[in-house]
Amino acid sequence: MFYREAGDFKTSYGDDSQTFPIKFDRWRYYAVLAVAFGVIPFIINDYWASSVLVPFLIYAIAAIGLNILVGYCGQVSLGTGGFMAVGAYACYKLMTGLDIYLPGEAEGEWVRYALPPINIFFSVILAGLVTALVTVLFGLPSLRIKGFYLAVATLAAQFFLVWLFNKWPWAYNYSASGQINAPERTVFGVPVTGPNTEAWAQYMICLVFLVALAWVARNLTRGTVGRSWMAIRDMDIAAEIIGVNPLKAKLTAFAVSGFFVGVAGALFFSVYLGAVEVTEAFGIQKSFLVLFMIIIGGLGSIFGSLAGAAFLVLLPVLLKNMLVDGFGWATDLTAHLQLMIVGGLIIFFLIVEPHGLAQLWRVGKEKLRLWPFPH
Repeated sequence: MFYREAGDFKTSYGDDSQTFPIKFDRWRYYAVLAVAFGVIPFIINDYWASSVLVPFLIYAIAAIGLNILVGYCGQVSLGTGGFMAVGAYACYKLMTGLDIYLPGEAEGEWVRYALPPINIFFSVILAGLVTALVTVLFGLPSLRIKGFYLAVATLAAQFFLVWLFNKWPWAYNYSASGQINAPERTVFGVPVTGPNTEAWAQYMICLVFLVALAWVARNLTRGTVGRSWMAIRDMDIAAEIIGVNPLKAKLTAFAVSGFFVGVAGALFFSVYLGAVEVTEAFGIQKSFLVLFMIIIGGLGSIFGSLAGAAFLVLLPVLLKNMLVDGFGWATDLTAHLQLMIVGGLIIFFLIVEPHGLAQLWRVGKEKLRLWPFPH
């Protein structure tokens, strides 16, 4: 038997409800973390960092955030790209110094205060908090509307935020091009943003954020807050009858989701790209990309968010290496094939397996637990 739990006896409620109740799962999790932190930073190169690992880590954070809102709380959102833009521009303002205006002594007088630039780590965290606040503001309609109407409301947020960052010169420090560029910032003396950043440094800072936020998301979803989200998702009227506050549950889901998405947007701008223009980097296609990740990976699953992000990041790389470089296919033909594959998989998972790759993984583990017996 390849996957056994014989000998794993639980003697307390805590042991039975832990994330990895089977020892084999726990040791496999520790092994993955050991490789991620202790091996990959020493062998990573620029290609793997820019094409696979760094975008996977950032998109995984965004997918976890959106999955909290859509998969766990049942609220539809099509504004992920716009909320990532909020995180990116908030991080930029915090990294370059923020000008604020406070009332002066005279009536009608406003005094300008220039705050100094903030460390990149705290800039990313604060950018997530700013995005959480903005997401809650756009999530207020969820208290009255749901389904298609909520999707349209969040889609309006997407277009409004992209328009705002295009037309608000203060957001991009009055740059003539309208583009924002990340200045060089260091963590413990090691550059993590700017042109002198090495591949392993980009990878490590994104990995730290992903591991920390995945741990937070897992503990939130398995606690009281997560159960209130899932009660609202399954039947909001019944949840309200048994004492769940819809206002608190929905707005906390929007806030936590916005924080995760804002952190992803800040890392996407500062660590991964280094320079962005809001229409190109955070357009509507970004919102659909993250949504496709959680549909393919599995709604209501932290592992599904990781699996969906890995799949949609690796798919174009594999198609390019196999078809363009291997068989000489045209790049545009490969791009169309990629869209066909993603569309087909979305239809397949929505019809055949709504819980996505995460459910297939769970079924596979159950088969291994019983193999070679039929029952």
